[in-house]
Formats: sequence, structure tokens, C-alpha cells
Amino acid sequence: MSSPTATHPAVLFHFSEDPTIARFEPRSLPPRNDPYSAPRPAEPLVWAIDEAHAPLYFFPRDCPRAAFWAGPDTTPDDHARFLGHTAAARVIAIEGSWLDRVRYARLYVYRLPPAGFVPHDENAGNWVVREAVTPLAVEPAGDLLARLVAAGVELRVTPSLWPLRHALVASSLEFSMVRLRNARPEV
Repeated sequence: MSSPTATHPAVLFHFSEDPTIARFEPRSLPPRNDPYSAPRPAEPLVWAIDEAHAPLYFFPRDCPRAAFWAGPDTTPDDHARFLGHTAAARVIAIEGSWLDRVRYARLYVYRLPPAGFVPHDENAGNWVVREAVTPLAVEPAGDLLARLVAAGVELRVTPSLWPLRHALVASSLEFSMVRLRNARPEV
């Protein structure tokens, strides 16, 4: 876990397809096999996302996606190459086979109290706590595509995420890749 250097948010979020979670219990997550992802701690934790990174989770849980945006170390060449033809500050790509599942998903937004949470991966907006957490509220997320539009996100639909993944890890952009294990096999 990183040290608590990030500005502590007023509220944190958890997104789920289950609207009945009364209490989030700490759980252990399997280790990641991708060397470009932040390592996961072995200890049981409750995970949450900050508001700035919430659009990364406006998707069904298992939907593979790759998001990217400019950061302080992004070179002008990478900015022009990846973001030069969009007005969006953040781009999220999904595979075309997931579009209908995104369109028709019923997702719920849990608001979590930030007390006790510490940043885990500031680039991805992940926060963790070791104790169980009772949500402050839960509400339907509604139309996920409309939420992405309202958040100023450009959604890209592609046959495969792998070419983008390879380009991103070689770039100076900030990025987040979620559930790539569910992406179509790389050919």
C-alpha cells in the first residue's frame, strides 16, 4: 500500500451488480499476473474507488477495459498520438463483444465513508481499509453509457484490447487496465 499522500476524498465508491450488500467485509484478492498492474496486498481488504476514477467502473464487473489519460509525465508526442483527436481527458476502450452487456447492465453505486481508507494505487484511484465497511447509501447507476458521456469520457469500441494494451505500456500516459483476463485471447 502506498502512504496516505493523496488528498483524502469526502466519499468513496464501490460499484456492483448486487444491490443487496449491507456490509463490505475485507477479502483477499488473487495476485495479478500482469507486471504493469500494481501488486495486490495479500491481506484481506475492502476496496473502494475515488470520484475522479469512478468512470473506470461504469461497466459490468467482468468487462475487460483499458483506460488512459495524460499525466504530468506524458510527452507531447504521446499526447498527440493517443489524445490529439479527442476533446476527452480520459478514454476507455472495451471490446465490441461487451457493448450490449454494458448497454443493458444493472449496476449499483455504493457510497462508502472514507474514514480509515488509505490510498493503494493513486494512479488508478484505489483506496483500501482493513476493517468491514457499512455503506452510507446505494442507488442504481442508471444508463452507463449516459454516465460515461456525462463524465466526459470517450468510449472506444475495438475488436481486441491487446494492441492498445501494448501501446499503452510502452507510452508515457497514465493508464488503468481492468479485467484483461476476460479479454479475447491475443492472436
